[in-house]
Amino acid sequence: MRVLLIEDDQVLQSIMLKSLTDAGHRVDSASHIEDANHYLLVQAYDAILLDLNLPQKGGKDSPMGSGLTLLRDLRARSNSTPVLVLTARNRTEERIAGLDAGADDYLGKPIDLAELEARLRALARRTNNINDIQRVRDLCLDRKQRKVFIKNVEVVFPAREYEVLSQLMNPPGKTVNKKEMSSKLSDFEDVLGDNALETFISRLRKKIQGSGVSIRTLRGLGYLLEEDSK
Repeated sequence: MRVLLIEDDQVLQSIMLKSLTDAGHRVDSASHIEDANHYLLVQAYDAILLDLNLPQKGGKDSPMGSGLTLLRDLRARSNSTPVLVLTARNRTEERIAGLDAGADDYLGKPIDLAELEARLRALARRTNNINDIQRVRDLCLDRKQRKVFIKNVEVVFPAREYEVLSQLMNPPGKTVNKKEMSSKLSDFEDVLGDNALETFISRLRKKIQGSGVSIRTLRGLGYLLEEDSK
């Protein structure tokens, strides 16, 4: 998933950024309203993690309404990107305000990183109809464990290769646009170019041989994961 993390606490932001990146997500992070708005205007995301109490770039503290304003503006632009609000556990009014403004879920601070990952998966299931376990012939993708099995034997995939395969199985049989795939596997500091993507696809083709599925290139369109003809 490509995720936008909007959190002004630098320590918490750093911890969450590392955890999400280690889990294979591509993450852009913003500490101020202005940076967050810039990212949202130029990039589409699979999910947004939003702290409601954000400062302005000049350092001036903003009331809780700053994050709410960003969320309301997002929904007013018909942007339906799932938003997970980050809020203090004892601030019921923050949770209510965030949900009323269009948030899809909330997570209390201090953040439990395992719960954060689980809630992101839940958002993906609800918004994109993605299952934790996806099977095609002898190929199985377990998103909860971030593992891949061929004929019930685990095959190790590096993080980027796993994400490419996950995109192709979201769901299987759907053509994935090359530009869209590159975008989801990139962030502003590490853009995945066409040559790198082709390399990942080539590696995947070799690794899934014998699984009963293959990856087809559709010129001018993208890639398609499909069952081999019997």
